[in-house]
Amino acid sequence: MLFSSCDILNDMMNQANSLANLKNCEFNLKNVTNVNVAGVNVKNLSQGNLTAADVVKLVAAYQSKKVPLSMNLNMDVKNPTTQEAALSVLDWILAIDGTDMASGTNTQKYTIKPSTTSTVPLGVSTDLGNLFSQKGLEALKTFASSFTNEGISSKVGVKVKPSLVVGTTTIPYPSYITLEKKTGANSSTGNKTNG
Repeated sequence: MLFSSCDILNDMMNQANSLANLKNCEFNLKNVTNVNVAGVNVKNLSQGNLTAADVVKLVAAYQSKKVPLSMNLNMDVKNPTTQEAALSVLDWILAIDGTDMASGTNTQKYTIKPSTTSTVPLGVSTDLGNLFSQKGLEALKTFASSFTNEGISSKVGVKVKPSLVVGTTTIPYPSYITLEKKTGANSSTGNKTNG
């Protein structure tokens, strides 16, 4: 029992060290993919490649004031150290053009090996109904065009707060990490801001 208790304690300490090592990692928002509004790919919407079924979906969503948005945010975590880093819970807040749009929690565990970069995918979804009911259908078109190589740029940002579950205890990262990515025209690479 004594050896078993020591093994458990060592395991907990190793996991805690893995979380602590996240502070040495570099976080970047790699890309934003599979952006859909009311089940319609925004590229089809912005380029005018809509089917009759797409039009029905968009009109129905707009009229019901329920406009679901879904997208995948892929976050690169670079571990430049000789120790592994890990997270098992990732709280996130999605912002578009500086407005918080959705929040959630990813509970998949990720381990970032020493001297490697791992991609952590975040599937996010929210309802844009209130936004578009206030700003009109033109806002929907503008929003859609911001996710293409033509048209205006839209700033997509996500705040993430990793945590590690050790036994029955959740150990959170001290603060949110803010990642931003320009999409659309004049895109640039993502960046990280702590706080």
